[in-house]
Amino acid sequence: MSRPTKSSTAPTKPTTRRNVLPGRLSPGMACDTAFRIIARRHLDAVLAQHDGTCLGDPEALHQIRIALTHLRTAIRFFSPMVDDGLRPNVWAELKWLNSQLGMVRDLDVAIDRVIAESGGELDVIAELQHWDEKRAESHRLLARALQSARFRRLVEQTSTWIESGPWSTRRSKEAVRLRRCPLADHATARLTEWEETLLRKARKLRKLDVERRHKLRLLNKRMTYSVESLADLFADESLTKQKSILKQLKKAQKSLGQLNDDARGQALAASLNGAGPEAGIRFLDRKREKKLLRSASKAYRKLDKAKPFRSSDLAPNSTPDD
Repeated sequence: MSRPTKSSTAPTKPTTRRNVLPGRLSPGMACDTAFRIIARRHLDAVLAQHDGTCLGDPEALHQIRIALTHLRTAIRFFSPMVDDGLRPNVWAELKWLNSQLGMVRDLDVAIDRVIAESGGELDVIAELQHWDEKRAESHRLLARALQSARFRRLVEQTSTWIESGPWSTRRSKEAVRLRRCPLADHATARLTEWEETLLRKARKLRKLDVERRHKLRLLNKRMTYSVESLADLFADESLTKQKSILKQLKKAQKSLGQLNDDARGQALAASLNGAGPEAGIRFLDRKREKKLLRSASKAYRKLDKAKPFRSSDLAPNSTPDD
């Protein structure tokens, strides 16, 4: 299957002046410093995949979506510290970018599924032509968005907001407290809160409809990406626990992701011109659905047995770094 190619301009580089920050997170680090470190990493990762995505590389597209989701998760993780007057606009633009990337990524996943099950059948090969046409059209729109003035403004605006947004200069006692809070303390409270919410909703997994199951998947992803972003914090003795937690989160994420891909594939198949109703049937498999639900439920039961996050998991309390 061919992939469309398109010439690309160099990715936008933020012109915002960046202060020198530590290369790694530390438990006593102030939350404002930690947010900048994490957000910079993920914004830079988005830009690193810009050209490849414009050229139609499915893996670059996958990686840019991961980086973007990491960035959006970091903004959520450090709320309410960063909830200033500019945040809604920054968030809306990042959401716009995610929607542009999402359509093409969903098509890539669906096409891979069709190819895997095709076995060289002529009718499936004919069906793939419809999928390829849809993918080429969607990629043209995506490449145009990534080369647009709107994307360049998004990068500059987001970079400036991360470095010196209103959230970073508010003088109220609460704002100052949130910025100076040691990262380990904030991370323990946030991860515990998110874990409790995730497990409470996961207990009803088998009763959830497609939309609510999708929301559970997003909660799972938020938790997974936050633990990954905080990898620097885990002391040697808690590294095993961190890996165990991530293992179960990723198992559940994989199963929920495949269920979501099936639902998206069915919807996309219905939108293909001339592909026929049989195009969506391959994404309907009750046996597969039950198996994936069992796998996710098992992962959540194991996660539920793990002890909640504690300050000791993220190393001893200490004063915020200067």
